[in-house]
Amino acid sequence: MSATGIGASVKRVEDHRFLIGRGRYTDDINRPGQLFAVIVRSPVAHARIAAIDAGEALAAPGVVAVYTGADMAADEVGGLPCSWLVYSKDGSEMKEPVHPPLVPDRARHVGDQVAVVIAETRAQAKAAAGLVDVDYQELPVLVTCGDAITDGAPLVWDDVPGNTCFDWEIGDKAATDAAFARADHVVRLDVVNNRLIPNAMEPRCAIGDYDPGSDLTTLYTTSQNPHVIRLLMGNFVLGIPESKLRVVAPDVGGGFGSKIFHYAEEAIVTWASRKLGRPVKWTAERSESFMSDAHGRDHVSHAELALDKEGTFLGLRVSTVANVGAYLSTFGAAVPTYLYGTLLSGCYRTPAIYCEVRAVFTNTVPVDAYRGAGRPEAAYLIERIVDEAARELGIDRVELRRRNFIPVDAFPYQTPVALEYDTGNYDATLDRALEASDWQGFAVRRQQAVGRGMLRGIGISTYVEACGLAPSNVAGQLGARAGLYESAIVRVHPTGSVTVFTGSHSHGQGHETTFAQIVSDRLGIDIEQVEVVHGDTEKIPFGMGTYGSRSLAVGGSAVVKALDKIVEKGRKIAAHTLEASAEDIEFADGEFRVAGTDRATAFADVAFSAYVPHDYPLEELEPGLEASAFYDPKNFTFPAGCHVCEVEIDPETGVVRVVAVTASDDVGIVINPMIVDGQIHGGLAQGIGQALYESCVYDESGQLLTGSYLNYCMPRAADFPFFNVGNHVTPCTHNPLGAKGVGEVGSIGVPPAVINAVLDALVPVGVTGIEMPATSEKVWRAICDAKGDAKGRAVAS
Repeated sequence: MSATGIGASVKRVEDHRFLIGRGRYTDDINRPGQLFAVIVRSPVAHARIAAIDAGEALAAPGVVAVYTGADMAADEVGGLPCSWLVYSKDGSEMKEPVHPPLVPDRARHVGDQVAVVIAETRAQAKAAAGLVDVDYQELPVLVTCGDAITDGAPLVWDDVPGNTCFDWEIGDKAATDAAFARADHVVRLDVVNNRLIPNAMEPRCAIGDYDPGSDLTTLYTTSQNPHVIRLLMGNFVLGIPESKLRVVAPDVGGGFGSKIFHYAEEAIVTWASRKLGRPVKWTAERSESFMSDAHGRDHVSHAELALDKEGTFLGLRVSTVANVGAYLSTFGAAVPTYLYGTLLSGCYRTPAIYCEVRAVFTNTVPVDAYRGAGRPEAAYLIERIVDEAARELGIDRVELRRRNFIPVDAFPYQTPVALEYDTGNYDATLDRALEASDWQGFAVRRQQAVGRGMLRGIGISTYVEACGLAPSNVAGQLGARAGLYESAIVRVHPTGSVTVFTGSHSHGQGHETTFAQIVSDRLGIDIEQVEVVHGDTEKIPFGMGTYGSRSLAVGGSAVVKALDKIVEKGRKIAAHTLEASAEDIEFADGEFRVAGTDRATAFADVAFSAYVPHDYPLEELEPGLEASAFYDPKNFTFPAGCHVCEVEIDPETGVVRVVAVTASDDVGIVINPMIVDGQIHGGLAQGIGQALYESCVYDESGQLLTGSYLNYCMPRAADFPFFNVGNHVTPCTHNPLGAKGVGEVGSIGVPPAVINAVLDALVPVGVTGIEMPATSEKVWRAICDAKGDAKGRAVAS
């Protein structure tokens, strides 16, 4: 085994270029003759566009063109597609209104794309954009889920009755109703999963570059999945053959899901470049990102848990209204359905579950996947109602969870909501979390806090998530409009160094290190001899990109399959060289050896023979040493774990301070422990952000009140304690690496642990419920209300 192989905490090889300022992001790219685009965005949430006067803008210095939705419609530009089809209870397809890149006649949210100004410089384009005169005739506005489902509510889309995109269900309703009929206890809870705004370090950017000579169009873009963008934009929006469309996603400064989707700006600059015969570049300002990047979460749910007198779970009923915004985004239909409802079993052997989801259109930014994508919403609902059940029934919350866990000997376990978990050990991750967090010593710490005038609480949550999005046949049955495999090419060079071409995409995860470690481990070479290439559809095989914690479990498995082919061919070459049968050749630690002898040849020598075939079995093998592979998993992977959070609250101000976080996760086989820990740290930070700080807020007119960092509260390093993280490993049973995925576990497991901790601190003063984010003001008012203190209400008025 190589010292830089699987299990080694190797420093990230890609970080050197970032640290010395040599990263190459989309905005760093400038093409010869490049023009600059600025989008004219709607300042109102809902309006008919009566007229657009671009005369003054066209006369402004440096302006080359001003285009509107009418111009794109004249060229028969299509709408941005949704890549997942969902059916309602009655079997009808979801409502899927056309989402034009530039809206021709009606704006449906603040920030909607109305026109594009293209000029010689960005400053000139921005100045001219302010001169475009749009006559908006304002219409009634819907902002919240409650607004959208109110009887007689105005319509976001005239041909979508009740603003309902779909009314979906999963589970056996009759069996669930029967479980409730025989229950001794029924616990009810209403929860809100607050809307979030992704905030990657790098704002989105897109450059369209059309070459009239070759008729080749290139799009440089900040994307997590360049092949998917090529597929969607080329086939459905612009009608460009894939052979004539190249998509390049260079270094990407974070994504968290928000850079999965095909955005209007990508189509706009690509189309404009083809119109003008010159490259066209657009880069978002941060304020644009707030109103144009897809948002996340935004669920309102009612849940009911049926239990017998011993506290055994009998059934779960969930009714959710999900806000999808003004348009269906790329995965907008999948997130509140198959990435949410299918996870409502959690870690528990609840025998009957029924979930219904009504997705509604509103005059807000489209909602799509954000780190966790449906899984955090499911875990939050489950773990909040389990804590509520423990409180109402007077059962210890840890004991109630243990009592209902799926036992180790029950795997593979078929849940009542479609998924079959292959493996897990939920007691083990729970035990580790309790020990590492010193759960038993909490009472002493709480008493010490009381002495300081503080309220102290401890919260726990367990979770399971579905990762490695695939397999394709199952995803297709569930509505996916694309395959969900992954691809890899492994190219061994004559001197034994290796280049890996992967369809996965790295935007902070460390693929250039982790994938190199897989090669190092399998071939016995140092990772310095391995290059990992991704992000360019001209160089890499067709791949589905990075999201849903799929890169290692799916993309890494494709690399392993290609490596197996390399070793197999190498064995035949070595057999010829060593004058032995291929069946007698063993390969380990970078060396091919005749079994039971000292006759051996190094991997590098075999590679050289493949390219300089002077002594080579040409009648049996072609020269060269390269292999490609596609990997389509047999099942999802199911990371799981237990998170414990401890908080202190100042009752005079409501300030919540997170004093301890313990994460005990099972992410399968770990390739690089340091990178895994970093991924968990990042997820925990975002999960705590949702629980305590972050919330997207619109006013009644649809204006985004949290449209900058002045109003949208992002957590900072000082808001977090030291994270105590650790792993218990149960390998995935159906992929060659045994890996499950780690990128989203922190954002899934910690939000309910934080809120459970906040409520544990507040219950002694009479507060029994609070919604995310548990801001200082919200906590303070809850304390005031519980005391019957009028001062909170007086301040509010």
